Amino acid sequence: MRSLSVPLVLTLEPGGTEAGRSIRQILLDSRNQNLSPLSELCLYEADRAQHVQQVIKPALEEGKWVISDRFFDATTVYQGYARRIDMDLIRTLNEKASQGILPDLTFLLDCPVEIGLERALKRESTRSNPFQPEQDRFEREEKAFHEAVRKGYLSIAKEERHRFRVVDATLLEDEIAALIFEYVSPYMPKTER
Repeated sequence: MRSLSVPLVLTLEPGGTEAGRSIRQILLDSRNQNLSPLSELCLYEADRAQHVQQVIKPALEEGKWVISDRFFDATTVYQGYARRIDMDLIRTLNEKASQGILPDLTFLLDCPVEIGLERALKRESTRSNPFQPEQDRFEREEKAFHEAVRKGYLSIAKEERHRFRVVDATLLEDEIAALIFEYVSPYMPKTER
């Protein structure tokens, strides 16, 4: 996209701001096994509120595209479907924290749980930062938790087909990139295509 001169901001949740990086450290640290589901939800929403106010909203106001690795669907799935927190509470907090901003397009890179966990563990084993835990809290969850996460994402994708594109994440990286570009192309300025 950068080579196509589309003005964009690349970001992530949690951790897209300075405050968010501190929140991310708390949320993903495998030593925080006793963090309650409600505390976890509130931390994610605090991160999102700061992220939207400081990064996403200003970028959109400047006419930039925002590409975020995760947004409120992740909270709905992890804290709602998997942790079983009240969905009405999650929807309300998501709406407040995101200031009503909705993604135009959401990509769900889907693969069987076993493959996803294997990739995550492999990614963790290549990290060389001695101050970062070997494995994040979520990778230590039971397989049933991860199955609930996947089921939740697929359920939301089915309900919101207008913005979700489910991509087979077992494909080669180049194939995945080509599919995503194909889905994004209609949104590109006509002079860029």
